[in-house]
Amino acid sequence: MTVASLFDDLQKIRTRAPLVHNITNYVVMNNTANALLALGASPVMAHAREEVAEMTALSAALVINIGTLSSEWLDAMALAMAAAQGRGIPIVFDPVGAGATTFRTQSCLSLLDNVAPTVIRGNASEIMTLAGSSVQTKGVDSVAAESGAASAAFALAVKYSCVVVVSGAVDLITDGKNQFQVRNGHQMMPRVTGLGCSATALIGAFCAVNDNALLAATHAMLTMGICGEIAAHQAAGPGTLQLHIIDAFYNLTKQQLDSHWLDPEVK
Repeated sequence: MTVASLFDDLQKIRTRAPLVHNITNYVVMNNTANALLALGASPVMAHAREEVAEMTALSAALVINIGTLSSEWLDAMALAMAAAQGRGIPIVFDPVGAGATTFRTQSCLSLLDNVAPTVIRGNASEIMTLAGSSVQTKGVDSVAAESGAASAAFALAVKYSCVVVVSGAVDLITDGKNQFQVRNGHQMMPRVTGLGCSATALIGAFCAVNDNALLAATHAMLTMGICGEIAAHQAAGPGTLQLHIIDAFYNLTKQQLDSHWLDPEVK
């Protein structure tokens, strides 16, 4: 894992502008679209059952985010995931609030059991819930430390033969055998709605240009953390942080990556 490998993926995104199909929640649609556009990708937000399979077929990656879940959207997610699987299109799954309600948890497990994703990204409580642990949640927020979710992440990665990302103060990324830890970021970031969902979308963009999902997910989380640091240095608070982080995605240079780089390798 090097600055050069991350920047190479970033340049591929900027050159190819991969179409990333997002079935995501109402709260973050605008944030997610702007993050992907600033990074260099091309976002589309389509969730009607009548078109999701067709839209997925046109895309380079599919992002599923259950934040504002409904039965109609659940059907659309299942159709889109099946279409992506049939075409070998990477799927990134965000189990927002898993563990908060029975419907939310069972919906996640049903989707995952039908079609295994390429990457699952969630907070510690969400990952632990999907792995079968009994854990409390606070709405869509985690009440568990990411360090306590390591064994759950490894188990989930093995179960679905996928990459699992546990986001937090230190992000853990694993495929069940190997792992990286991303220590970049800023304490102000959790004060902005949707940055976790934006990270999920960024993983979709990186998976669109890199077939190695473990590296792609780590590159995305590094980009998120480093841009968060850059934005926080300029921001007066959470309101301006969300503006500056979009600019940071757009302007990110190899020199900035070099200056903020914290080695994600686990020794």
